[in-house]
Amino acid sequence: MAFTGLAYIVPLAVILAGFALLNGRTVSADVPFQYFDWTVSYANIAPLGVNKQVIVINNQFPGPELETVTNNIISVNVHNNLDEPFLITWHGIQQRRTSWQDGVQGTNCPILPGQNWTYAFQAKDQIGSFFYYPSLLLQRLAGGYGGIRVLNRDVIAVPFAPPTDDFTLLISDFYNRNHRDLRTSLDAGVLLGQPDGVVVNGRGPYQTVFTVQPGATYRFRISNVGMQMTLNFRIQNHRMLLVETEGSYTLQEYYETLDIHVGQSYSVLVTADQSPASFHIVASSRFTDPVITGIAFLQYANSATAPSTSGPLPDGPSPMDYNYSLNQAKSIRWNLTAGAARPNPQGSFHYGTINVSRTIQLQSTAPIIGGKQRFAVNNVSFIYPDTPLKLADYFQLNDVFTLGGIPDSPAVVSPPRYGTPVIDAINKAFIQIIFQNTENVIQTWHVDGYAFFVVGMDSGVWDSTQQSTYNLNDAVARSTTQVQVYPYSWTAVLMELDNVGMWNMRCEDGVRRYLGQELYMRVRDLDDPAQSQDPMPANELLCGAACRTGSYSCEPPIEYIANKNTLLDPMQSILCTPLIFLLLMDFVGHS
Repeated sequence: MAFTGLAYIVPLAVILAGFALLNGRTVSADVPFQYFDWTVSYANIAPLGVNKQVIVINNQFPGPELETVTNNIISVNVHNNLDEPFLITWHGIQQRRTSWQDGVQGTNCPILPGQNWTYAFQAKDQIGSFFYYPSLLLQRLAGGYGGIRVLNRDVIAVPFAPPTDDFTLLISDFYNRNHRDLRTSLDAGVLLGQPDGVVVNGRGPYQTVFTVQPGATYRFRISNVGMQMTLNFRIQNHRMLLVETEGSYTLQEYYETLDIHVGQSYSVLVTADQSPASFHIVASSRFTDPVITGIAFLQYANSATAPSTSGPLPDGPSPMDYNYSLNQAKSIRWNLTAGAARPNPQGSFHYGTINVSRTIQLQSTAPIIGGKQRFAVNNVSFIYPDTPLKLADYFQLNDVFTLGGIPDSPAVVSPPRYGTPVIDAINKAFIQIIFQNTENVIQTWHVDGYAFFVVGMDSGVWDSTQQSTYNLNDAVARSTTQVQVYPYSWTAVLMELDNVGMWNMRCEDGVRRYLGQELYMRVRDLDDPAQSQDPMPANELLCGAACRTGSYSCEPPIEYIANKNTLLDPMQSILCTPLIFLLLMDFVGHS
């Protein structure tokens, strides 16, 4: 197995000591450890024929693939060579007990230009296909993303035969304009408009080729890492057998095309069962006019025909056919008999028999506040303070966020307003969340730290009578991932709160999130709070009011280009580095 970006092999005793110190947790010596060293910088490319500055990791665009195995410990030392702050979020990795490592603005201080910081987390009880991306300052528009694959342990059976090879396809809408210019437009209340194109693995049309052997079967892990657009994925003359989505094995069904909404990931098996030739792989925009298309090739190794830009593309669904997409989403079910990260079948967790203790209804709105376009949840448009909410909660700082600052129901009418709301939730509760879409656009939502069961979706306005239509048997569990909410429709999810921390809940449309359509949920343990999550890491970056607690001191202020949604002054930061961590990093640096 090749671990892309693996930089150092460090004695296990030293590694485990460092990890235990960073996270305050004892780990077994037989747990595999992977250390990655990533440098984030700029490069210039022109995938659509126009030169653009993009964000690369180790000079790669997209960045290195992070391949790991269930329960492995992962350490990623990120060097920020950009001219603005940077954070990576590990989209779909649940960060069990370690919301300190989540990599979003509400949990972490940014890695400032010229500095580095080491993430340390475990792929605890997870398998599947995910990705990472920059979480600050619309940097996702410039790249900095890459695939994550979490493989099964050898002792856990996979519910399909091993494929001949395993390909990652990162599909994305793409803007030729610099992400700073696009950020300036949004700050002025001007939306971005139509992207300039669609890229496949960072390349423009006809620039990516996947070579296959006749008769062989391949796994394709497809993630929509883009900013706004739903993309329909299809391979000319080849059916796709859906086998996994974001950490759950699915009931195996064939699809001619798949709608992949922003932030979603799917695994399909494709068999090269056609006469040798070159076939088009297409990712085309949905619900847009005009349709924009990204194109790659599936090339048979023994074909006498080279890939060609001529010839018709395979047909997709009608661009504005929402029912096609809705029915497809309803058709994706959980494989009840397959094991995933653990040997017991997925279906052994009978989520449909658990009583719901709380219902939270989140309604999206698009208000004008202060003369500018904003987006909101239950009429609250989120803005960030200068202190991450996780740190504010840890240091018990007042006036940073508002617990209960968003009502559980949009029926509680209030005028649109700015705020920093946090839902207060209790560990071991079993809750229902209703995502209500009152607008004529499709939306996808993501909850960090969790998997949830997508039990229902339909048009109209949700009420309690809709619960009789829920799938309480084999609804797919999407691991810390998205739920598609169709125009003027609702989607219901069930979620067991079993991961203490401060967790981001966000609209995956990057524009809407940047302009306020997100919030946080604090899950706390009333019985044993000290043991329910790892303590603050020893290398934690501090900033904002956390620097003014009296227990810690910070370096002099370092100004930077702040997120325009930040209310207060530029952050300050410090790296706390106990001696053993310094020794560990010194050993790694000289190995």
